[in-house]
Amino acid sequence: MPSLIDIRRRIRSVKNTQQITKALKMVSAAKLRRAQDRVIAARPYAEIMRRMLSNVAQAASEDPESQGEPLLAERPEKRIQLLVVTADRGLAGAFNSNVIKASLRFMQEHSSSEVKLELVGRKGRDSLRKRGDVTGEYSTLFQKQVKFEDALDIARKVIERFRNAEIDSVYIVANHFKNLLGGQLSMTRVLPVELPEQKAAIDYIYEQPPHEILARLLPRYIEAQIFRAMLESAAAEHAARMTAMDAASSNASDVIDTLTLNMNRVRQASITREIIEIVSGASALD
Repeated sequence: MPSLIDIRRRIRSVKNTQQITKALKMVSAAKLRRAQDRVIAARPYAEIMRRMLSNVAQAASEDPESQGEPLLAERPEKRIQLLVVTADRGLAGAFNSNVIKASLRFMQEHSSSEVKLELVGRKGRDSLRKRGDVTGEYSTLFQKQVKFEDALDIARKVIERFRNAEIDSVYIVANHFKNLLGGQLSMTRVLPVELPEQKAAIDYIYEQPPHEILARLLPRYIEAQIFRAMLESAAAEHAARMTAMDAASSNASDVIDTLTLNMNRVRQASITREIIEIVSGASALD
């Protein structure tokens, strides 16, 4: 049985750890509010762009020139670009491991194809850079507020590679922000663009031919999709870390209660033993 001093040291250590987990929870809660506001603000823009793309695509479908748009080209998936979005830090429960496992499962399911990895986030980079063909690494984007310029660089890179037929499709695996309890893993195909179906199309008045507008709108749509995925991942990360740190703080309280009970038992046993020794000594003198 551990001594009284050892138990007290353990309790002090657990209390110090609990202070750290509570501080991390408060930091994540503050960052989550800002990240959540950005996600909520970005969702309407992405939805309206999706509707606009559908309307323009329907108008451009009547133009034979729109059939040659490279970002809509369907090719056999021999070379796949997988964009893996993880966090730069840990202590977020299964946030990073779920994305990494989904990426490995995707690579296994498409073993007949050549899967190229674009790794966003240090955790994904450290786990996957030796398990596949890595074409790009971004390990510091989530240490600060996510910017549109960061997503723009990634989007332009994959768009250029798709246009040059270096890759046949682009997928994004990331955590989608759902609520304060965490996120939901999502696997989305970005390229070639899947035009959303809309029954009642809006009849726009076009100043330029619809196929020219479609050619300009498609890259913007892809950029918005990648930027939204990064925003969703950032918000889901803070939510997952807040939940994980809250659970860690609660577990620390349970450990402290258990150790305190054990300490009281050891102290009581020590006091009882000392009393028995005193009584036995007094009896021996008589």
